[in-house]
Amino acid sequence: MIDVRPIEPRDADGFVAAFESVAAEGRWIGTELPVDDERRARWRESARGATAGAHTLVAVDGELVVGFARVEIRHGHAHFAMALVSQYRGRGLGRRLLAACVDWAREHDAHKIDLEVWPHNGAARRLYEGAGFVVEGRRRRHWRRGNGELWDSIEMSLVLDEHSPGSPYPDDPGGSRATFPSGEARGSGNT
Repeated sequence: MIDVRPIEPRDADGFVAAFESVAAEGRWIGTELPVDDERRARWRESARGATAGAHTLVAVDGELVVGFARVEIRHGHAHFAMALVSQYRGRGLGRRLLAACVDWAREHDAHKIDLEVWPHNGAARRLYEGAGFVVEGRRRRHWRRGNGELWDSIEMSLVLDEHSPGSPYPDDPGGSRATFPSGEARGSGNT
């Protein structure tokens, strides 16, 4: 049985190893190899102690860390990230990690949770959509990879608070417009 639980100090080395294993694949998370010592130290530190407004979970098979998820709340808005070691994908662990993080965000009064996913990661996108997340947009050519490629990412979110009042200001029907030094106007109202 694979256990999903909050990260503990004893998980630090396994957490780093799992992170590096997924990073080595070069296609599922933003982090790429080689990972510098400073980043490894930050990962180990996050395993050793709780960070205010953040929650990190690990999926463990015995003592082996095979996946992790993190949700961090700032100003009532939560951001979610997750990764699973390749041999453990497709077993429902992502669903369990996601559900636990969404529950934690709700319990800590987050009004919304968001995430980024690569457009080619169809399994993750289906998981998130099945949990109620919707696409909010696409960041075109946003992430520069180590080899120089520019990758798009998809922004998805799940609104957790549908009852609080929204903005009292109506949307601007003309859209936003920006004027550039040349005098040319650009924006959603100008095609």
